[in-house]
Amino acid sequence: MRTTSARTYGHWISGHWQEPAAGHYAITDPATEETVGHAPQADRADVDAAVRAARAAYDSWSRTAPVERAAVLDRIADAITDRAAELVPLLQAETGATIRVTKAMQVPPAADRFRRYARGAVEPGTVPLAPQPMRSTPLAPGGLIGAASVRRPVGVVGCITSYNFPLANLAGKVAPALAMGNTVVAKPAPQDPLTCLLLGGIMREAGLPDGVFNVVTGTGVVAGEALVAHPGVDMISFTGSTAVGKAIAASAGATMKRTLMELGGKGAAVVLPDADASVLRCAVSAVGSTWAFHSGQICTAPTRVLVHRDQYEHVITALESYARSLKIGSPVDNSTVVGPLISSAQRDRVEAYIAGAREQGARVVTGGDRPDLKLGFYAAPTLIGDVTPDMTVAQEEIFGPVVVAIPYRTEDEAVEIANGTPYGLYDYVFAADTGRAWHLAARLRSGNVGINTVQRHSEAPFGGFKDSGVGRDGGSFGLQAYSELQAVVW
Repeated sequence: MRTTSARTYGHWISGHWQEPAAGHYAITDPATEETVGHAPQADRADVDAAVRAARAAYDSWSRTAPVERAAVLDRIADAITDRAAELVPLLQAETGATIRVTKAMQVPPAADRFRRYARGAVEPGTVPLAPQPMRSTPLAPGGLIGAASVRRPVGVVGCITSYNFPLANLAGKVAPALAMGNTVVAKPAPQDPLTCLLLGGIMREAGLPDGVFNVVTGTGVVAGEALVAHPGVDMISFTGSTAVGKAIAASAGATMKRTLMELGGKGAAVVLPDADASVLRCAVSAVGSTWAFHSGQICTAPTRVLVHRDQYEHVITALESYARSLKIGSPVDNSTVVGPLISSAQRDRVEAYIAGAREQGARVVTGGDRPDLKLGFYAAPTLIGDVTPDMTVAQEEIFGPVVVAIPYRTEDEAVEIANGTPYGLYDYVFAADTGRAWHLAARLRSGNVGINTVQRHSEAPFGGFKDSGVGRDGGSFGLQAYSELQAVVW
């Protein structure tokens, strides 16, 4: 049980806490259902104040020398690391992530991203272009004309983030944006914004000027809609559902805002017939990460496993054994692998998908029932077999610990199934012949393809095809995402 009183937070605007006019709302621990803290409820005036603060800070920050911006980002990384003992328990409580995931994948990546973009701030942003001899025209005299392409900040960036990795996801947006000289208004997911609010004070202590980074929070659509529609915002960077992403794109288009969208996924793990015992073990472990890593609340998860009919039952049996071996329980217990979902609403949504699969004739191989725990929003690791590509569970993102298994007969059929959803974020190929897997990757309409691994490469471009998003971030691609190109001609 929680022994300390839940803290009440304000918005972080222009380097200070600001009381919300619309009051506060409770943040709930998904495992204990206790109140973790109270977050501020933003109205349009709060968002306007945050945007005005960011706009006022833009001129000075954008003209700050890159080496000075780099030093600030490095200090932010150090401060996050130094305060990990404070941040980890709060982040774990508000997200429901297991303590192992929180310690390894929530806080350290946030520090790493600020440190990476401290280096990014001083990456060359000017590309000289070869001089061209130009004839005289009615427009201008001729001569030898030089030019350069120069990367410039976009302006004020609105960062709207998802609930699964709130701090790391926000850092992945804010760090490259600040490195390029932009200022930021952040709007974290309503379910777990508290650690993101604390980031404001951490950044101020590290020397970030007031107004360069601001945070507003709230439930409902008011804050997000106000941020997207605000004429003082030049870019929206969003991570979340495809439905919300489409609404943001439509609104942002009215003021011609730049958008960067990382949206939903329905990852396919294609197991090729040449997979030997070693590759099959790798595939089972990779697909099992859907259950074992943050209870499947990750858009890159391999939630569809496509297996040749000759190996289908073997893989089903191996996955069933894997799922049954995973301990479900309190996320603060180091032995727990599967923690709760973020909310009762998300748990109900996952259960509705499983019920729908049964109604459509699929077979629930394991899981499917609510774990016998008195408190918390838990869903058991669930494997659904005998799935056809047209079933709802094979088409829509569930965002929970659910894997669907689909058999195929030919490689062409496997590609057709893998590409047969509106999504295209992250697919996987498992094969003994990695050359064959490489060629198959070219046929997958997916922004990312993993070959015999679910590991990420931090410098690789990240983003999706189709309904999975627009644009790319990651590594130096993130600097490009948060900048505009200006041609200078002389």
